[in-house]
Amino acid sequence: MLKVRGVSKRYPGGIAALDNVSFEAPFGVYALLGPNGAGKSTLMRSLATLQDADCGQVSFDALDLLSDRVAWQAQLGYLPQDFGVYENVNAADLLDYLAALKGLRPRGMRRAAVEYRLRQLNLWEVRGRDVSTYSGGMRQRFGLAQALIGNPRLLIVDEPTAGLDPEERNRVMDLLVATAESATVLLSTHFVHDVQDVCARMAVLVGGRLFAEGEPDQLVAALAGGVWEGSIPLPRLDDFAERHLILSHRMLRGAARIRVYAAACPGTEFTNSPPDVADAYFWQLRKAEGGP
Repeated sequence: MLKVRGVSKRYPGGIAALDNVSFEAPFGVYALLGPNGAGKSTLMRSLATLQDADCGQVSFDALDLLSDRVAWQAQLGYLPQDFGVYENVNAADLLDYLAALKGLRPRGMRRAAVEYRLRQLNLWEVRGRDVSTYSGGMRQRFGLAQALIGNPRLLIVDEPTAGLDPEERNRVMDLLVATAESATVLLSTHFVHDVQDVCARMAVLVGGRLFAEGEPDQLVAALAGGVWEGSIPLPRLDDFAERHLILSHRMLRGAARIRVYAAACPGTEFTNSPPDVADAYFWQLRKAEGGP
């Protein structure tokens, strides 16, 4: 189990990227949701030992991040949101090199692990191409392949499905779920609807602070009976937003299709709607922003 206790990080200029963040993530997929600038990547870089937090404690099973850093790294797989690759190196050779850095030996075993991950991520047929020539989606899949080399028990993935088409996205999410049967997977994502189906627990991070944490179904159930959906003309949207807590809205044939949280029906145009994990996320986000 991953345990994070009181982790804080402040950047020069007084910017609080993380403010006393605490949670526990057992085996399974643990989702970390939040808007851009919420502190998700800062937290993940800290857990991946790429930067130090100002204070706090982090442990994974019997390992302590501060006192057993080398042992911690041996259990870790990490896919950052953005990463570079060497030029003029093909995928098979680069993944073999990264596997060697992770300590995979002998050579035959390492080659087998490389082939397995390249096939798993649908990259085997292009293994001879330089990774620097890959499309964004192909490079993202290569990044996940290197994160999974060595069968890490703690896998940290920051926006792993960014740039992937729907079929690839489903393949990657299925792979993360399978990995989570024997590992803790910490997942940062903007695809909110993925969370309810695949994640054992989730947390909402806003402005460096943790505003909600728990099982997705529990956070969704807390909104039961309070979510309403309907359409209003666009000229009424601003006035409506001043009087009601809008969870989300989208434009539809000249009108605004709105999901609202309210104790009673906000108007004749609205009907009660079952809440989902996106509603739970936006509810926490609106509260953090000081909404009505």
